[in-house]
Amino acid sequence: MKLKVMLAVFVALAAIIIGVAVGSVYLPPGDILSIVAHRTWGAELPSQIRSTSVSILWNLRLPRAILAFMVGAMLSVSGAVMQSLLRNPLASSYTLGVSSGASLGACLVILYGLSIPLAGALTLPLTGFVFGLGSILLAMAFASRLDNRMENNTIILVGMVFSLFVNAVTTLLSAISGEHLQQLFFWQMGSFSMKDWQTIWILLPIMILGGLLVTHYNRELDIMTFGEEQAQSMGVDLKRTKRILLVTAAAMTGSAVAFVGVIGFVDLVAPHIVRRLFGSAHRLMIAMTAVCGGTFMVICDLAARTLASPRELPVGAVTALIGAPFFAWIYFSRRATR
Repeated sequence: MKLKVMLAVFVALAAIIIGVAVGSVYLPPGDILSIVAHRTWGAELPSQIRSTSVSILWNLRLPRAILAFMVGAMLSVSGAVMQSLLRNPLASSYTLGVSSGASLGACLVILYGLSIPLAGALTLPLTGFVFGLGSILLAMAFASRLDNRMENNTIILVGMVFSLFVNAVTTLLSAISGEHLQQLFFWQMGSFSMKDWQTIWILLPIMILGGLLVTHYNRELDIMTFGEEQAQSMGVDLKRTKRILLVTAAAMTGSAVAFVGVIGFVDLVAPHIVRRLFGSAHRLMIAMTAVCGGTFMVICDLAARTLASPRELPVGAVTALIGAPFFAWIYFSRRATR
């Protein structure tokens, strides 16, 4: 198991280095390490490295690769939490409408210049968090009206229908505001283009706090996989635990979506791969889900930048090309097992 963990971390670091190195101007790994040491610790910069290379790496590629890793980690951990809470492999923040709600909130901020007093740069992630959490709460309230037993399949289906409805509202708002139509179109498909260090510093505490909260409830998540009655008999406060984890998952997804747009299926794919490789114990699974989800996102962003160069593809389209068949495979394999 230790070898698998070390290999996963090595692949993650290699993906980040490749993501930084590859582009219109190739940056050798040695130059990358020299530039990072120069900017962080004040090390002397080798004479063969030009100032343009320093600017490309430090201002464009490195923050983009780090942000892609962080967003992939946040979305994947959120998806793992949703799947464990609902005991359904098809559950995720994307399919339950959290991403759609956060997208609607961010769309309102972009179109109408809404701002939260004293929030400043935090207006966008706060709005994404509030709308994302509100979406899933409304979806679950509606599901409870349809099904008193709150079957997991009912929650999933209601969440997907609610997600489609919110996406339609967002599309209508985008179409009405013609001057922002192209900007919003590419934003809704997800992109890490033109992101700087400020975005990273805003998302970093949200990612750390969210990860610590989820890790704190590792034991409860393990117990809840055996069923709610079993969890209650073992002393788990289901309502409190679900409420805290639900808010945490919505916070991570909503804030990430607010900055980079809607990127689907990462929160569905990564947890399944990690469970196959590292098992279902949440103490290790949550950490490795963050690593693998971040790595997957960096690779997808690299593909989005390079496959149609000099044009850039929406990274959400790349993840959907991989995630949609994966979603179908999970669904039909479960039916075949039954």
